[in-house]
Amino acid sequence: MERARSHMSLDLGVRALLIVVLAIVAGAACNNSSSTAPPLPDPGPFLMAFSLDATFQGNHGGQSIAIAIIRTSDGSVVVQANGAVSATQDPSFTWSTGPVMQAGIDYEVHYWIDSNFGGGTLGVCDPIAIDHQWSVEFLSVANDIDWTASHNDALTEDVCRTFD
Repeated sequence: MERARSHMSLDLGVRALLIVVLAIVAGAACNNSSSTAPPLPDPGPFLMAFSLDATFQGNHGGQSIAIAIIRTSDGSVVVQANGAVSATQDPSFTWSTGPVMQAGIDYEVHYWIDSNFGGGTLGVCDPIAIDHQWSVEFLSVANDIDWTASHNDALTEDVCRTFD
């Protein structure tokens, strides 16, 4: 009888230990699976930091710049600003917005520099040959954007309609 009781105690102890071990293993498995699950997408809204690098200094240092974020789907101006291109600082121009872009939406940044090469009117967005103009697309925005543009005359395009 004593032997049967001790055997029964052992069975209860082994069972209790197995239950504890299984609980630990199950808990670790749950923690592992949740840490490898993909994070939920950020719903926004998102910020924009847009800069012009030092390649703009030589051609455009000291000149005025106008810049805007455009919602591509309807062409509406979300936010815009004005400033000046630096002839000495790198970046030569930086613009930061508040949280203005919604998740999954396409946007463009339009900007023009009041260059007045060979004519033009101060403060007026003249044709590309006179006032340099560019556009950059950001498709299906999913996070904050920090973009730096380099000067490239070959990539100019007419964006004056944005600033009329």
